[in-house]
Amino acid sequence: MRKISLERARAGFCIARTIQSLDGRVLLSAGSVLTEETIEQLKRYNITEIYIEDEISRGIAVPEVVKEEIVLDVKAKIKNIMTTPTMKISIDGKKVMEMVEQLLENILKSDYIIANLSDIRSIDDYTYSHSVNVCILSLITGIRMGIKGESLKELGVGALLHDIGKVMIDEKILQKPTNLTINEFDDVKKHTIYGYEILRNSSDVSSTAHIIALSHHERKDGSGYPYGLKNNDIPVPARIVAIADVYDALTTDRIYRKKMMPHEVVDYMCSLSNKHFDKAALDAFISNIANYPVGTAVKLNSGEKGLVARYNKDFPNRPVVRVVIDENGKMLIKPKEIDLIRKPEYRIVDIWDI
Repeated sequence: MRKISLERARAGFCIARTIQSLDGRVLLSAGSVLTEETIEQLKRYNITEIYIEDEISRGIAVPEVVKEEIVLDVKAKIKNIMTTPTMKISIDGKKVMEMVEQLLENILKSDYIIANLSDIRSIDDYTYSHSVNVCILSLITGIRMGIKGESLKELGVGALLHDIGKVMIDEKILQKPTNLTINEFDDVKKHTIYGYEILRNSSDVSSTAHIIALSHHERKDGSGYPYGLKNNDIPVPARIVAIADVYDALTTDRIYRKKMMPHEVVDYMCSLSNKHFDKAALDAFISNIANYPVGTAVKLNSGEKGLVARYNKDFPNRPVVRVVIDENGKMLIKPKEIDLIRKPEYRIVDIWDI
């Protein structure tokens, strides 16, 4: 199994993972063979990526930090909450806590946690997918930083609701495919205060969640908003969610830009360590991120090319690579595996298009 851009999909490709909408409608089942018609259907739903199964990726299983059905269930529930008219005033905190507990229980069942967010999303459902992914990434980071119990759950609630204030922003601004004007950006920035007010008026939502909604765009050097807080004036939960928020946003296709690869985003965020982002939180975050997710087509320093086949525990960036093309550019009759832990002379130097 491997993920490809829908732009690279061709009739005859075999779908490896069921694609469904947040209302539970199956758009295409696993095992289906793509046709020109089904490709166009997925484009109409603004699906940008799919998982396929082919000869070079057969047997590669993309790990899930949280089971796909649980992620879809939580996305559907958060969409329901965020599209309820009364939520512009307040929300039911107990329902949100139940979602966080559902996600956290699944995360804690993992023998080891690598944040390989493998969901297939529609651009139209970005807000809900983003909310759930930021929650998962924040929980994983919180665990790594030693946050436990109710404090961890409250972090999760705040992460899941960090963008709740955007329900007060004009949808045309949020979905604008070109650069925002200064006035439009000023309107968008108000979502932090709107979110704070909504959560402060809500029952069973902790002050931690209020602060996360208010402060997740603050930056360590004071360049953030809404108040230009610096350093330790920014609460730790907000620092964690700030990192998860940026990472998920940049690794996702948006209506106005293409996504970046995980390793590119990690490099970018590391360049801003102790400037925009808290170093301790960023280090904890990065320790659970695979720069090259399973199924990614990579090039080795030897000139050989292949797919990331599986992770090595505790060393996600020294994975096992299934080599399918030799250093001379010839397709191997029988692929071979190189374990980058056992073969330290090898390293990943780039990605490639199959």
